[in-house]
Amino acid sequence: MELPIRLAKDSKTPIYHQIEEQVKALIAGGHLQAGTALPSIRALSKELEISVITTRRAYLNLEQQGFIKTTQGKGTFVAEVEADKKKEVTVAAIYQALEKGIETGLRHDYSIEQIEEVFQEIIAKLKEKGEKANGELD
Repeated sequence: MELPIRLAKDSKTPIYHQIEEQVKALIAGGHLQAGTALPSIRALSKELEISVITTRRAYLNLEQQGFIKTTQGKGTFVAEVEADKKKEVTVAAIYQALEKGIETGLRHDYSIEQIEEVFQEIIAKLKEKGEKANGELD
């Protein structure tokens, strides 16, 4: 199985952490169901063109956090993850993305008020797109 993981090798975020976060997002978002077989450490390392040690660390951390299970001789599989834990991962990812966007705005000398205006514009556009897609006239 090929995982849709995209690494930013020039990022300050360690590669193993990028893998962890993306696998957690795939699980929390329902893209990887409990029991789904994951690529071996070697296969994922080769696919992502990174070291086996880096991939092993990501898998070990994911296993310690309860997102995956490894069975000797059988492979690595998505674990049964509680809905609360999935929601926690989703909220954390959204929070992190918004925080990063706000920090970017502040670095570009935008005020908090200007950033809020941009945020509201984005929300309005997304609502409009959603309403058109759903055929709503709200």
